[in-house]
Amino acid sequence: MGTLQINMLGTSFSIKSSEDEAYLNKLLGYYKKIVDAIEENGMMHNQMQIAIMAGIMLCDELYKEKSKTAKITQNSTIGSEVEAEKLAEDMIRKLDEAINIK
Repeated sequence: MGTLQINMLGTSFSIKSSEDEAYLNKLLGYYKKIVDAIEENGMMHNQMQIAIMAGIMLCDELYKEKSKTAKITQNSTIGSEVEAEKLAEDMIRKLDEAINIK
């Protein structure tokens, strides 16, 4: 179980999690990179807007990754079905040949 102290965007608080501290610090570091990029852009100055924009950017990233995974899984399933169909057709052909030989 880990504890993480957060000091950013004008607020400070700590959280406890079942994850270890190293992992929590990696997450916070990644979030800070996104927040820093938004702040450097200079278009948003309100801390709440920056936090919301960072959340939206993370949701976008997560959604795109989930979509990729779903496509890979779907393509893998389709590929397996095509392969199974080919194997079944090959077995039927071989059975037909064996029956016709006798």
